[in-house]
Amino acid sequence: MKELYIENLKNTTLKNNNIRSASFFVILLAALGIVSQLGLSGCGIYRFTDAAVPDSIKTVKVNFIENKASYVNPQLSPRLTDKVRQKILAQTRLIQTNNEADWEISGAITQYSFSTSAIAGQQSANNRLSVSLQLSVYDRKANETRKVDVSRSFEFKGSLSVQAAEASLGEDLVRTLADDIFNKVFSNW
Repeated sequence: MKELYIENLKNTTLKNNNIRSASFFVILLAALGIVSQLGLSGCGIYRFTDAAVPDSIKTVKVNFIENKASYVNPQLSPRLTDKVRQKILAQTRLIQTNNEADWEISGAITQYSFSTSAIAGQQSANNRLSVSLQLSVYDRKANETRKVDVSRSFEFKGSLSVQAAEASLGEDLVRTLADDIFNKVFSNW
């Protein structure tokens, strides 16, 4: 009889442990599900395919982004203009045209400057490249123009020359600025 009691007690203990483990597992899965939903859906900030474009807008024209900064990087304007055009094609339903478009995007690089951002041992440890743009989006259907400003800074080692820094930052600089332009124009950030 004692052995039967001990066996029943062991089975009850195992069942309780299994129930606790299963409950913990279910709670953990539910918590992970909630966290992943919040992280993935959020408010849609990272879903660039949901660009805010009214249904009435069908075409876009991206004019050449001029470089009006005091220091001119001759590669930046053409590369940035091309990257913005590519991004619009890839992430919106808009058709690009060189004729009159529903939206016409124009802009200029207004600042392109270098400064020291950190000093160590009386020498520049880090430098900063600051780039600013002023853009306008002309909505032909509403006959309105919206102004958009974009600014971004890029850090680089103080031991690099201006030319070496531009070369090392090149693709990241163009991609980041194009992303910022797209977000400001299409997501109204």
